[in-house]
Amino acid sequence: MENSTEVTEFILAGLTDNPKLQVSLFIVFLLIYLCTVLGNLGMIWLILLDSRLHTPMYLFLSHLSLVDFGYSSAVTPKVMAGLLSTDKIISHNACGTQFFFFVGFITTESFLLAAMAYDRYAAVCKPLHYTTTMTRNTCAYLIISSYICGFLNSSIHTGNIFRLSFCKSNVIDHFFCDAPPLLALSCSDTSVSEMVIFFVVGFNDLSSIAVILISYLFIFITILRMHSSEGRQKAFSTCASHLTAVSIFYGSGIFMYLQPSSSHTMSTDKVASVFYTMVIPMLNPLVYSLRNKEVKSALQKAVEKAKCSTYFTF
Repeated sequence: MENSTEVTEFILAGLTDNPKLQVSLFIVFLLIYLCTVLGNLGMIWLILLDSRLHTPMYLFLSHLSLVDFGYSSAVTPKVMAGLLSTDKIISHNACGTQFFFFVGFITTESFLLAAMAYDRYAAVCKPLHYTTTMTRNTCAYLIISSYICGFLNSSIHTGNIFRLSFCKSNVIDHFFCDAPPLLALSCSDTSVSEMVIFFVVGFNDLSSIAVILISYLFIFITILRMHSSEGRQKAFSTCASHLTAVSIFYGSGIFMYLQPSSSHTMSTDKVASVFYTMVIPMLNPLVYSLRNKEVKSALQKAVEKAKCSTYFTF
């Protein structure tokens, strides 16, 4: 640590230095972010507006949309600003804040996905007891617990990373403040920090995945026992969409974090990061909700109501 200067600000290297490619990426990311904002906030608005959607399933979906909007907004605007500006500096505190909210929201999403899987288990496997199983208090407990666990986890990771000393290069070889590139810049011993990340992330992911897999195991058994081919096809379609999104979410996260730092290559990490910071929040409203007949009906009703209001106004 002698003859070293503590880093007080970082420089985000971004995705590319090619000016033409930067403009193209800015346009792509802008479109993705607009779709993310409109899709997720629109979903929340629809669920609040239509009383038919005031059920446990859509309550979870509204919070999933809020979380998707949250962690996408923690990263994407800063990335787009960096693509159009030569000033890619982010202060130490701003970096910690971005990291805290990103990890908090994305961890909350993993627990919400598990809660949603349990909700689907109760709906498919125990339909007669669904209203007594998924009560308002139960839903509130699951949602609040998801947020508490998510931001408690974020506090652990933020303290674990930003307690380290950064006295090497201040260039983060990434497009946002994330754990692997920050660990690479530290001049402290990072072995304990890496171990904390491995075990905390591993515990969170494995516990959430276990709930999801066990829930869907019982769901699939119930589906196979169904006599109605129409009901079986509808249930399989719902499960396939959900499991596809879960696989992408957990696959990118596990690929990113649950490996030694020596195995990381920044190019592959950046590609994985684009998926779970930008693409997944945009896709979730489509995967979970916009294909749903009730949501489509609510959207059509809202559009017709808006048209009528506009007509009478003019």
